[in-house]
Amino acid sequence: MPQALFSDTIVALSTPPGAGALAVVRLSGHAAVDLTAAVFSKKNLTQAAGHTLHYGTLRDPDSGSIIDEVVVALYRAPRSFTREDVVEISCHGSDYVVRQVLALLLRRGARLAEAGEFTKRAFLNGAMDLAQAEAVADLIAADSALSHRVALNQLRGGFSQELRELRGRLIKFAALLELELDFGEEDVEFADRTGLAHLLAEVRAVVAGLLRSFELGNVIKNGITAVIAGRPNAGKSTLLNALLREERAIVSAIPGTTRDFIEDEVSIDGLRFRFVDTAGLRDDTADEVEAIGVARTRERVSKAALLLYLFDLTQMGPEEVQAEIRELTQGLDLPVMAVGNKTDLAAPDAQAAFASAFRIPDAAGPETPLVFLAAGQGQGLEGLQEALVRQVRGSALENTASATIVTNVRHARALEATAAHLAAVQAGLDTGRGTELLAADLRHALAALGEITGEISSEDLLTSIFTQFCIGK
Repeated sequence: MPQALFSDTIVALSTPPGAGALAVVRLSGHAAVDLTAAVFSKKNLTQAAGHTLHYGTLRDPDSGSIIDEVVVALYRAPRSFTREDVVEISCHGSDYVVRQVLALLLRRGARLAEAGEFTKRAFLNGAMDLAQAEAVADLIAADSALSHRVALNQLRGGFSQELRELRGRLIKFAALLELELDFGEEDVEFADRTGLAHLLAEVRAVVAGLLRSFELGNVIKNGITAVIAGRPNAGKSTLLNALLREERAIVSAIPGTTRDFIEDEVSIDGLRFRFVDTAGLRDDTADEVEAIGVARTRERVSKAALLLYLFDLTQMGPEEVQAEIRELTQGLDLPVMAVGNKTDLAAPDAQAAFASAFRIPDAAGPETPLVFLAAGQGQGLEGLQEALVRQVRGSALENTASATIVTNVRHARALEATAAHLAAVQAGLDTGRGTELLAADLRHALAALGEITGEISSEDLLTSIFTQFCIGK
């Protein structure tokens, strides 16, 4: 799109608010360089080339007072983030200084940017598509190696390229179907139905694969909630502290110490886990507060992505553990990992008995992974962490460096709509449906794919997406 798409120049703080060594104030728009030059000590700024740095002072022309010593980075259109003229002013990170710099530029004619407006301009000016723009926010929010890798791959256009190839192949057939409609009275077929059926099978397989990746992508982006549950004094709080490597939960020999949730996050091998320590499970408590805690534990388990059932090897046998796991997960489609604690105190044959019992899947479902440790001594934690990663990853993350993984709910919903419309096209082929209906279903599928990259978008959609960004991005 042309550079003159926007007539105004926006400004915002692009670094986090609060005092710091440095702050960056960013401008974008046709007047960004002129506005800065008017208050900058180096008067030749308007003649300077793009991708250059300039040291000087910012001065208020009205009062003549110097605001700060700064470094100005200059980016000329279209070789900038927004494809407009962009100026980034690095000043000292005092709240007062930042306020003075922003106020000065606003008085000179800039407008305070809205949330995500820099990235929105980059999208509208053709610097990136909508999926890439959303990846900017994901990259900023990335807090693990995997979430960073997936967001970076999307920002570089890996996902978008795959979608463009799919749309391109479908568009060719859609054009032939539309051509048939123009010659409807002559009863001719320009689109080979057999070829369309083969193409549909390939495209539907790719879309199905992308949808399957969303479950994994959601874990990578948002982390996985792992609830630690079990009887009182099984060592749940001790395990939480050991996983977090800090004394986050109170540990006591008195049963029922934990009355409510205690939770925190930790990254394990690039995956973010939110571990939740819960009240001990028992039904015979006379303590009203503890009873409420037990009820909340059961509710929290129902909302978990993974259950760590922790049991005391010195107090429970395999049949008891399996029975409690069945009772706790009844009616839930919930992955479970059984964790035997206090190996340092258990009888020598305790682990072997559990290993033998858990080797054969019980009647309630698939085999439950079994791990042994001594949480209080820090023994066996590496084995638990490896088992957790295996449980979440399976074999799906073996090639995350190159694989396309869907992490965005909006993208997943659009892919679901695409799959439904493609299924309708296939049903139409199978039943000999008319060209007009086939073409309509194919148009709907193309529209759903186009919504992901922004080739088809509405102002409401853009507003919804970009208002979730920070102001300076």
